[in-house]
Amino acid sequence: MIRIAPSILAADYAALADEVARLGDQVDWLHVDVMDGHFVPNITIGPPVVAALRRRTELYFDCHLMMTDPGDYLEAFRQAGANHCTVHVEAGDTESLIGEMRALGLGVGLAVNPETPFEAFAGYLDRLDLVLLMTVHPGFGGQAFIAEVMPKVERTRAEIDRRGLSVAIEVDGGIESHTLPVAARAGAEVFAAGTAIFGQDDPEEAARLLLRAAEGEHERAGR
Repeated sequence: MIRIAPSILAADYAALADEVARLGDQVDWLHVDVMDGHFVPNITIGPPVVAALRRRTELYFDCHLMMTDPGDYLEAFRQAGANHCTVHVEAGDTESLIGEMRALGLGVGLAVNPETPFEAFAGYLDRLDLVLLMTVHPGFGGQAFIAEVMPKVERTRAEIDRRGLSVAIEVDGGIESHTLPVAARAGAEVFAAGTAIFGQDDPEEAARLLLRAAEGEHERAGR
């Protein structure tokens, strides 16, 4: 499961549907950053925008909920057309949130901030579809990749493989041509990329090159 998930945080919000259309057929996921101005110091979008985008694309919506109370909105995101939601382990109430996402038929993801240790989420791995290891501090796009997260990616990859789990590892933050291979070598499979795609003249070609780089690293690693 190697995927590039373009992050609309870096897209032109005045023309979101057109921006998504520019991705062509190089991707089948779209990373949707949802920020509430409380859990992180920024505000982005909510279910109405997801619903509007859903009418214009069949891409798989990977909704990253950077919210203090994500449980209050899971049903709304499902109704809006989200396929998958990822909540933060730092927000708490993880057990019930996982159960609620599963009951709603959503893909289940758990996000982890750069400073949060492996032990804080390892016990949930067998209940997840995806674990998102943040490679920046959540809240704003355009930040520099935090390479110090890579040992945690490696440890998560080793644990998933050891236990034979079907859990994808996603990385988000500072993902571009020279950092993606680093994360891929560490074991990441899904790469949320914002400016590296939407900030380019040809987003479709940018996504294609990133995907090829990720596939090459996984081949070299024998995965």
